[in-house]
Amino acid sequence: MRARSFPLSSVTDQPVDLNEFARGDGFLFVRDGIGFAGHGISATTTAQNARMVLEDVFHETSDAPVGVGPLMFGSIPFNQDSPSEFILPAVTLAKTAHGETWVTVIDDAPLPPWHIGSPTPTHASFSVHEGVPVTTYLSAVDTARRAVQHGEITKAVIARDVFVESNMPIDIHAVLLRLRASFGSSYRFSFDGFIGASPELLVAIDGDEITSHPLAGTTPRTGDPVTDRLLADKLLASSKNQIEHRVVINMVHDTLLPHCSYLDWEAEPSIVQVANVAHLGTQMIGKLSEPRLHVLDAALALSPTPALGGFPRDKALALIARCEGLDRGRYGGAVGWFDQHGNGTFAVAIRCAQLNGDRTIARLFAGGGIVADSEPLDELAETQAKLQAMLAALIRP
Repeated sequence: MRARSFPLSSVTDQPVDLNEFARGDGFLFVRDGIGFAGHGISATTTAQNARMVLEDVFHETSDAPVGVGPLMFGSIPFNQDSPSEFILPAVTLAKTAHGETWVTVIDDAPLPPWHIGSPTPTHASFSVHEGVPVTTYLSAVDTARRAVQHGEITKAVIARDVFVESNMPIDIHAVLLRLRASFGSSYRFSFDGFIGASPELLVAIDGDEITSHPLAGTTPRTGDPVTDRLLADKLLASSKNQIEHRVVINMVHDTLLPHCSYLDWEAEPSIVQVANVAHLGTQMIGKLSEPRLHVLDAALALSPTPALGGFPRDKALALIARCEGLDRGRYGGAVGWFDQHGNGTFAVAIRCAQLNGDRTIARLFAGGGIVADSEPLDELAETQAKLQAMLAALIRP
């Protein structure tokens, strides 16, 4: 296969919106207007073979910036024994941090329409029902809590799912626009019916720079600045949430440090706010040693972090498989992209929904970290707050 990249300005003098280019049948990965949208599929493969497939693509353009060119885009499932999926888009539209817009075409694939207009309003009706029974979820939380209290594990993340059913196909394009309005600073993605807006950076590599921004510990937001400040202060002071957060930070740090000449991180976690909740977050940034770590290898090594699985990983994942009662699929894994040089970005696959084939059913997920003093009903309330992001985007007219 051959790829060529060229500035968008060489084919049109009109700006093109990534969401409009991706529409409901394409691919999207974007944060704060920087990222890419794709259309068509030139190759489909797994995480294990994706690098080899991409290396076989001859890129005719040698001076393209990072993020421009043939890209592999896909997801790593929560359970890495399950199949992973990556695709090479036939046409990719990329917007860089410097405000440039580039087009990459594989094997002279035809360019899709640049502009299609706004989604058509619909009058769909929805019903929402639980997946795993709440009683099962509460029992799993209690099991995980007792395992921590008995010293068997340090932390486990217990999740649950809900289903949204519509009497007509869900308009992915419209959902993505709603997510942009509320969660523009999150990593918004659309891949094979898997859509979401994740606030959490798993790992990114740009040349010799590596970054990660793990999140763990959550409190709801009310919209009232005074109340939200009090809730944020309570989150920072919470020993339960600090323990949960520290477990995640230590694992990410210990995984990345052997590949770095240095790795810096914030001394204390800070508050990361999204539209409906606030998290504890710690940003890490480092310089890679030679030979440089590939971003896909970093994502595979980190996922799932203790923020979605637990610690120690194997024992926590065994407990989850035994008592949680659901197959998470792509939720809790990672979604992202990489290029031929090992650069790329992966977000943690949270605040997401998996649509069925005819797009009339969306499956939503939410979970929380369980430590010794976790209270099952408080954990249930946390999942309800987290679910609101995707529920609102799906159901809001």
